[in-house]
Amino acid sequence: MKNLDKVRNIGISAHIDSGKTTLTERILFYAGKTYKIGDVKDGGAGAVMDHMELERERGITITSAATQVQWIREENGIDRHIVNVIDTPGHVDFTVEVERSLRVLDGAILVLCSVGGVQSQSLTVDRQMKRYGIPRIAFINKCDRIGANPKQVCKQIQEKLGVTPVPIQIPIGLEANHKGVIDLIQMRAAFFDGDNGEKVRYEAIPADLKDEADEARAHMLEQLSLYDDELMEALLEETEIPVEKIHQIVRNATLSQEITPVMMGSAFKNKGVQELLDAIVRYLPSPLDRQVKAIDVNKLEAAEKAMEGNEKPDPEKFKVALTTSDDDPLVCMAFKTVMEQFGQLTYTRIYQGTIKKGDSYNNTRTGKSVRFGRIVRMHANDREDVDEAGAGDIVAIVGVDCASGDTFCGAGVNYALENIYVPEAVIRLSIEPAQRDGADKLGKALERFRREDPTFHVMTDEETGQTIIAGMGQLHLDVYIERIKREYKCECIVGEPRVAYKEMPSKPVEFNYKHKKQTGGSGQYAHVVGKIVPMAEGFDEPYKFHNEVTGGRIPKEYIPSIDAGFQRALVKGPLCECEVVGVEAHLQDGSYHDVDSSEMAFKICGFDCMRENLKKADMGLLEPIMTLDIEAPDEYQGSITGHLSSKRGIVTSSETRNNTCYILAEVPLASMFDYANELRSMTQGKGGFSMEFCRYSRCPRNVQEEVVERRRKELDERRKNK
Repeated sequence: MKNLDKVRNIGISAHIDSGKTTLTERILFYAGKTYKIGDVKDGGAGAVMDHMELERERGITITSAATQVQWIREENGIDRHIVNVIDTPGHVDFTVEVERSLRVLDGAILVLCSVGGVQSQSLTVDRQMKRYGIPRIAFINKCDRIGANPKQVCKQIQEKLGVTPVPIQIPIGLEANHKGVIDLIQMRAAFFDGDNGEKVRYEAIPADLKDEADEARAHMLEQLSLYDDELMEALLEETEIPVEKIHQIVRNATLSQEITPVMMGSAFKNKGVQELLDAIVRYLPSPLDRQVKAIDVNKLEAAEKAMEGNEKPDPEKFKVALTTSDDDPLVCMAFKTVMEQFGQLTYTRIYQGTIKKGDSYNNTRTGKSVRFGRIVRMHANDREDVDEAGAGDIVAIVGVDCASGDTFCGAGVNYALENIYVPEAVIRLSIEPAQRDGADKLGKALERFRREDPTFHVMTDEETGQTIIAGMGQLHLDVYIERIKREYKCECIVGEPRVAYKEMPSKPVEFNYKHKKQTGGSGQYAHVVGKIVPMAEGFDEPYKFHNEVTGGRIPKEYIPSIDAGFQRALVKGPLCECEVVGVEAHLQDGSYHDVDSSEMAFKICGFDCMRENLKKADMGLLEPIMTLDIEAPDEYQGSITGHLSSKRGIVTSSETRNNTCYILAEVPLASMFDYANELRSMTQGKGGFSMEFCRYSRCPRNVQEEVVERRRKELDERRKNK
């Protein structure tokens, strides 16, 4: 029986090229999981966690990969900890992999480059960690690089991430002189010997660094004293502070997310990784330290039935705390699905109870009982069969048909865990097989990828019959197109990438709409009165429906049909047939006919009413705005910022370090499709950038007119050729 106090479920996340996968490969090696260090550097040929062919070719992580290692803390050589590790992608196009991993983890390592510091995807990962309340340790990597500046990175952590960094180490040398780290808690120097840095040698702090270490330790203790009265008192009285006491304060403040401990090293040069592993088991939470709640679905549904009209009970009131007991009924979440040759592989985090091979469990979403025929523990793409797994475990189930975010429960409970946040798709393109006999292969591939990835959307253009795919960015869709070619032997013809515009009303409109149809026999009658109101900027859901009808003017069984009709009309807006968002529909009055009214009549009425009245609402076009993170030699800064202005971009911050400029800007996606070539040309191939979705924003009127005119011409052309 495992001791949950000795279990850690952690994710490793970072901006692209911060050394995240390199760090993970060192963790596997030092923990004895692998016997040779895998590297991304050599075309990814040896990176265990980047097991896909495309990952190794491109040198990037595309999918999250899970493994389990065991680590014995250095001090006593006794405490054996189990560490479940998930290595996640650094590229923003695959951010859903980070999202669903952090959803089920207890702690995280935020890897930061000692030169690049806090970059755009670092900000995204930080938001994701905060969304799920994940305590983290920051690891400042690449201290051997020219221009390494851990102090500057710590300053950025505080200013850009809004968290309190507490360095518990300082480096022994930087750039080519980086030799190890100084532990500020135990006040000793750590060097890493052997061919691969596998032997940790502790010595007294070098004399030339003693004053710097004393000053850094004093600052660390001063920061920590804000979170512990005993430490504050000890500092005032200048009494000795036990090392274990300091460790406990760091752990407590980390778990409460009041601080982020900061560690340093160079994963590629094999320095600092064992110290980081010690910190993972010492400071990050076990499953016992995390309070997880789930919604009692039975009680919520009973409350919904008891309430009149369209009002819904608050789900928060029906949450129950889960235990970490293996003996209680099972509650687990399917957080990732992968379709394989012999069925679906479902990655699962167990919060309560035990899953056993051959037993059946209830899917809360579908209400169906599902048999778990095979349970495996994953190591990247390899697997080890197990007969059972308990609370705190992360395992995979083979052959279960379910969706990402589904909750499975044992007998006696019907709970639902909070689902995974899914970012919006902002780019789309048409796709069709190059050969007529490829339609079946393409269909199978798209269905598989749609099931695996919640940010990958497949739809059909009603006007042309074309298949449209949508995703997080150009790279996101490029990877899937390449996988269709390789894995399904299906060459494809793809259209030009298109921006996913949306439409939104600008002014409120009152409606009084009547639907009447008489064709002999019973007819159709429905009448609705109310108003359409645009939401304020920053709305969190695209549509809200308010039932304000009183006195039975419209029977309550017809209300959902009106709501459904309204929503159906929002699929295509009046400007250029884009999705309509930011709409609040208030149903205030109406009438019905005893014979001619029906659910269908009110649904048609709702659809026609919304469609007609949106035309009066001064519709505006929304476009996706992207956060752009540029890194280039500082001599090109003026050219880059001027070029961004020509693209309607706004520079939000810029700084120069070591002859390199770092620029953050917000730019419309429509201006960015050829930016890689443009930046390469401007900087003679020396500049690079990353880009992520920021928000939707109203188009300027002149841009809206251009887009609408172009879109209407395209629609007219399609209809002519149909």
